[in-house]
Amino acid sequence: MTECIPERILIADDEPNILISLEYLMKREGYEVHVARDGQEALDLMQRVHPHLVLLDVMMPNKNGFEVCQALRADEALKDTLVLMLTAKGRDTDIAKGMGVGADAYMTKPFSTKELVVKVREMLAVPRSAGPAAAEGAAP
Repeated sequence: MTECIPERILIADDEPNILISLEYLMKREGYEVHVARDGQEALDLMQRVHPHLVLLDVMMPNKNGFEVCQALRADEALKDTLVLMLTAKGRDTDIAKGMGVGADAYMTKPFSTKELVVKVREMLAVPRSAGPAAAEGAAP
């Protein structure tokens, strides 16, 4: 008999209201949720919990989301972790930079929680070896 182990999601955002609402939303969907309030805390936590997916804000103290994503991709133990960047930085150059440092998908704030849940489900359903989910549908 196989036990269903929930997928681990790390939410990294320095905005308390966003962190609380995303944590609630993801727990309600049945995920095991961990939270980090800055980039360095996110990297430290990733080393301990090895999340399946990271919801990563770009503008954070200590290390920004781009730096976190770059460090994640350079870490042999964590490089296959899925990264969904959630940010107010929605210009094409920001999206290109996010994808360039290894993000699997990019959603701009404000976003619909329904769209986010669908995106998270889609990302976790695809085997990692299939490669990045690209930015299709990632920006409004």
